[in-house]
Amino acid sequence: MGQPVVHFEIIGGDGTRLRQYYGELFGWDVDADNPMNYGVVPRYQGPDGAGIGGGIAPAMEGVAPHVTVYIAVPDVAAALAKAEQLGGKRLFGPDTVMQGITLGQFQDPEGNAIGVLQM
Repeated sequence: MGQPVVHFEIIGGDGTRLRQYYGELFGWDVDADNPMNYGVVPRYQGPDGAGIGGGIAPAMEGVAPHVTVYIAVPDVAAALAKAEQLGGKRLFGPDTVMQGITLGQFQDPEGNAIGVLQM
């Protein structure tokens, strides 16, 4: 059985503007009331029960706007090592971002950034 996509991020220069834009566009209730000013998008389920939550945030200095998906893995370090072994490039991680959540990112051989997340 494969690993599921469990989270998305939309990152850009003006996090507040992006949160308002996507909130109005899709009817999302985006909550950025946290120390990181990270706009948490709850999981909205479609009629078939499918759907994932995500986040909308400002980019760090020097980082271009982008969208990233995160895949759940049992071990972030092992997933990043395997991504590198298969021809990818580690971007960062494993990093514990809050208690119980560790993540990392890699570039696939075509340059797409993909996240891995362990809960």
